Amino acid sequence: MKKRDDGDAEPGARRRGQGELEVQVLAAVRAAGGPVTAGRVRERLGGGLAYTTVITILTRLHAKGAVARERVGRSFEWTAVADEAGLAALRMRRLLDGEGDREAVLTRFVTTLPSSDEQLLRELLARADAEDEAPRGGEPEAGGPEGRGPGAGRAGEG
Repeated sequence: MKKRDDGDAEPGARRRGQGELEVQVLAAVRAAGGPVTAGRVRERLGGGLAYTTVITILTRLHAKGAVARERVGRSFEWTAVADEAGLAALRMRRLLDGEGDREAVLTRFVTTLPSSDEQLLRELLARADAEDEAPRGGEPEAGGPEGRGPGAGRAGEG
């Protein structure tokens, strides 16, 4: 039986938590301040990862809408679209979208929040409602992975 390769991990090195490598790669892309190649991302991370691992993570981030890519020659240059909070929000949204009973999932989520997080969520929802009711200056509302674009109302609206 073939032993699984854990991304060039050093013997005795700790395993990364779920999503930790994505956060590190996204941070390296953001820190570049503009389009960056996978090779440059690998260098920014210290070069300890295989090039193919960096490409795999960048491709996953692209599929999630956290990075954009543009073909340059035979490869791509990558640009961050989301920050770490946006990446977490994308993960949460994808999990929610994968469930059949959104109301049950959201209910369980909200009822397990500490009171300070529940209060913060209420304030954020109130702020979003106020923004939805504010007069528009002719600019279309921005959509995207982190924003609430047109038709992206909260569960239960409709």
